[in-house]
Amino acid sequence: MINDNIAQEIKEAKDIDLDDLMTSEFKGRVVRKDLTKQLKEGANVPVYVLEYLLGMYCSATDNDLIEAGMVRVKKILTDNYVRPDEAEKVKSMIRERGTHKVIDKISVKLNQKKDVYEASLSNLGIKDAVIPASIIKDNEKLLTGGIWCIVTLSYFFEEGQKTSPFSVLSLKAIQMPSMNMDEVFNARRNFSMDQWLDLLLRSIGMEPANLEQRAKWHILARMIPFVENNYNVCELGPRGTGKSHVYKECSPNSLLVSGGQTTVANLFYNMSSRQVGLVGMWDVVAFDEVAGIRFKDKDGVQIMKDYMASGSFSRGRDSIE
Repeated sequence: MINDNIAQEIKEAKDIDLDDLMTSEFKGRVVRKDLTKQLKEGANVPVYVLEYLLGMYCSATDNDLIEAGMVRVKKILTDNYVRPDEAEKVKSMIRERGTHKVIDKISVKLNQKKDVYEASLSNLGIKDAVIPASIIKDNEKLLTGGIWCIVTLSYFFEEGQKTSPFSVLSLKAIQMPSMNMDEVFNARRNFSMDQWLDLLLRSIGMEPANLEQRAKWHILARMIPFVENNYNVCELGPRGTGKSHVYKECSPNSLLVSGGQTTVANLFYNMSSRQVGLVGMWDVVAFDEVAGIRFKDKDGVQIMKDYMASGSFSRGRDSIE
């Protein structure tokens, strides 16, 4: 019993040291993961979206500041996050006010007949909002699967108008604008290997105190595709064991393809529009339930094999790396 108490005290001391280290080395970018759970219950958005907002308003150690920040974040979600069942109410609000900010997943396609880019907002249900080409140039991922953004929408209608009355005035992608890796490398020197391993696990919402060493390294292996070029991995296991969690919830630079059915044009290269597919736009592309993956094109499997082996593929006259 005494030994158990001593072990618990040592564990708590280590946790305190790690918390202090993280706060001092990464000021303004450390958020409490338990806060995301409180917010997640009311908003069906990826965890990294909530963490982005928490990092803006709740990155502090003072409980009063955190409480005030939580109030601010909840207000932002209440005022701007679009619930699918309230889509028509929000559309009406945009019409009456003229402009309104929303938090939604937005994707874009080119309407070749009208020669305009049209945006689709997932929860809001708008399929053809006009969006300036300048915004597309700065956010190319809008063209491949879409990204979560804070979007400013406007409404203008006149009789005889051929385009949608909804248009995108501006948007801000919900992700860190840049990462100073030298800062990360310098901070790493102040952590032991075990502390750094625990920090990495905490960054994806795992509590290392509840994990054995083997389990820690297993979970860490899921993160290798984010940092290693042309790294391919297949994880086997029962459903509901968190295999795809890190690819769906933890990073705006990864895409989880559900269902297992896709096309060569969507995944690699569209020869008619001459646009690179998902593998060229996302750092990590993960397939959920990969056992059931099927390509509509006969050469899809061979192209995937070539890409996995060399990191490049040929499509028509073009070779893409």
